[in-house]
Amino acid sequence: MTITVDIDNAAGSDDVPDESSLHCWVTAVLQPNHPDSELAIRIVSEAESAALNRQYRQKQGATNVLSFPAELPEEIDLPLLGDLAICAPVVAREAREQGKTLEAHWAHMVVHGTLHLLGYDHLNDTDAEVMEALETRILSGLGFPPPYEWTDNSEKRDTSP
Repeated sequence: MTITVDIDNAAGSDDVPDESSLHCWVTAVLQPNHPDSELAIRIVSEAESAALNRQYRQKQGATNVLSFPAELPEEIDLPLLGDLAICAPVVAREAREQGKTLEAHWAHMVVHGTLHLLGYDHLNDTDAEVMEALETRILSGLGFPPPYEWTDNSEKRDTSP
């Protein structure tokens, strides 16, 4: 089993988990069915996230995580899944706003983004339920609380990505 995670902290942020944590969270998603995989995680600033969000999703402003699945020709047999761009300032702000630990929210963004690279999405309610259940199972297995519940026990749900 070889799961390779290339990490680039282009934002220079100090509020970023260590490489072993990022690798652990990716591995929790990929280990069961994708044991030979490679992806890249780029930690970005709000300006870079906003530029990527505008260019690739035609949306304004920075977002927490963007997923870019690899689009390789069929004849190229590589285990490359794609790239994640995670905005450190947005993740930190959302963690504070949602009453989550920074580590738990980072883990959620890594798991969420990696699932997108595998083809999961949340464009409709059925797909969202499947993806959210999978995220919850993976994060619970890592010792984190369910990601779609607020710690103040309100009825609000995390609607990030």
